[in-house]
Amino acid sequence: MSKNNHYESNELIDRLPKHLKQFIKPQNYDHYTPINQAVWRYVMKKCVDYLADVAHESYLHGLEQTGVSVERIPSMYGMNRILKEIGWATVAVDGFIPPNAFMEFQANKILVIASDIRQLEHIEYTPAPDIIHESAGHAPIIANPDYAEYLRRLGAIGAKAILSKHDMDIYEAVRELSILKEAVGISQEKIAIAEAKVNELQNMKVELSEMGQIRNLQWWTVEYGLIGDIDDPKIYGAGLLSSIGESKSCLSNSVKKIPYSIAAAYQEFDITKSQPQLYVTPDFSYLMLVLEQFSNTLSIRKGGRKGLQKLIDSQLIGTIELSTGLQVSGKFSKALFNDDNEVIFFKTEGPTALAFREKELIGHGIDSHSHGFSSPLGKLKNINLAIEDMGPVDLKAYNFYDGKWLSFEFESGIKVEGLNVTGIRNVYGKLMLIQLNDCTVTYKEEVLFLPEYGLFDMVIGKEIIAAFSGTADSNSFPNLYEVSPIKTIKQIETESQRHLEEQYAIVAEMRTNGLEDDTVLAELFNLLKDNYPKEWLLHLEILEITNDENLALSIHSHLAKTIEKFPNLNLLITDGIQIIKKTITNKT
Repeated sequence: MSKNNHYESNELIDRLPKHLKQFIKPQNYDHYTPINQAVWRYVMKKCVDYLADVAHESYLHGLEQTGVSVERIPSMYGMNRILKEIGWATVAVDGFIPPNAFMEFQANKILVIASDIRQLEHIEYTPAPDIIHESAGHAPIIANPDYAEYLRRLGAIGAKAILSKHDMDIYEAVRELSILKEAVGISQEKIAIAEAKVNELQNMKVELSEMGQIRNLQWWTVEYGLIGDIDDPKIYGAGLLSSIGESKSCLSNSVKKIPYSIAAAYQEFDITKSQPQLYVTPDFSYLMLVLEQFSNTLSIRKGGRKGLQKLIDSQLIGTIELSTGLQVSGKFSKALFNDDNEVIFFKTEGPTALAFREKELIGHGIDSHSHGFSSPLGKLKNINLAIEDMGPVDLKAYNFYDGKWLSFEFESGIKVEGLNVTGIRNVYGKLMLIQLNDCTVTYKEEVLFLPEYGLFDMVIGKEIIAAFSGTADSNSFPNLYEVSPIKTIKQIETESQRHLEEQYAIVAEMRTNGLEDDTVLAELFNLLKDNYPKEWLLHLEILEITNDENLALSIHSHLAKTIEKFPNLNLLITDGIQIIKKTITNKT
């Protein structure tokens, strides 16, 4: 148990980097109210009843295999004891978290679950992530090994995808809108302003970032994916599995079905509306084939000028890997290019760390490079040879030895002079960093480094072979991701609400321990009818357990009148009655 955050940990969670652990919060199971539990039961019963025929075969089996019960909101700590068998775990978070953080959790085989649950008023659908969507939607399908591996690989690629500032603006706007829509007592004017902000950002004509493309792939597979025959597909996307309405409408002819391909990475979506088209994959293995095809388009595989420029534009911490294998992590702020658009110089601002093979170099963490880092790249002039490719004879000829004065020029025209203090070689014996004292670095008329700046650490590399978001060593930046300042709004319980919760608790106890007397239910029915005119779910809960035929008829009659007054409740009530009838029939 963590003393600071009071959440139950395990081996998978323990090994997460510090910058992810800051998002983990306790589930606080005792905060779930009797109404919360009733909402869970209703949604799960309705979903399981319908999804038994239309969901991928992994779904129902996966519910049991991942510890998700139809009767009660699952304890994540109980789920973890079961998920351990398939190598996964869950953690509770506060709503939406930054996209790269979400993906990095996924890459570590951790399912993030927003532990709050939707209000009764939003029982059909909520724009906010909640425990129904996360645990009942995502968890069951990861019991399928092929799908679980796809999820992990998507997370590993997504965690390295480069974001844009626009991505972060959308993330914060969507987070705020989802919180406001799920909160009680928020004015429609305030919600409309937040919704307009999301729409404005979504409608901006900006180039789709790598993270934007990954987000699209996640949406059209993990959230809204269909699988199997395109003319008769099954559901596996969590957004569909946990949405009562869309799980039905998505299979109708009104929703276009498209064979899944890399094109899904460029298909935008609107989180506030039902989807007009969905993608169908023939099987889970095919998802990984498309992901591999897509990965080859990203900067993590291509590097170069474009990759570095994307990192500069993102204004976020990212990493470049050089041809020697040395990795530089920081907030990139400047680059110089030659006539062939090759990178000849780069610069970071603020804390920077150097690594090799995802392990920080000793003495080259953010404390050593707290004010930024810069270095030229490329081959040396006249000999058309990179320092990393020099043999012992070349190194001796150019004085690349400790304690020797160095003076050389790159093909780009960048000149370096200074005393060689020491060097670091990679596992193949090639130089990948030289430390210079009394050093001057110039390019044409521009001064890039002066002796008074201190020691100059010059990385060795003729080109950038990879560029990606985040850090090389996951422990280099403890505060890699910022936690959003927009917090979930907790519902303030009124006296009327507290009284209603008590009635839900009474019925729940009777269902659990057995019904002894229908008189209490009849009294409760009358109390609800007189004091809570829009209440419907507790009437269904009473109907489910009563043995009194007259009381059952009275409830049916009252619910029919409720539908007349509130037509929007029609489907919820009629579906609930049908599920109760099926349950009773199955028992007999």
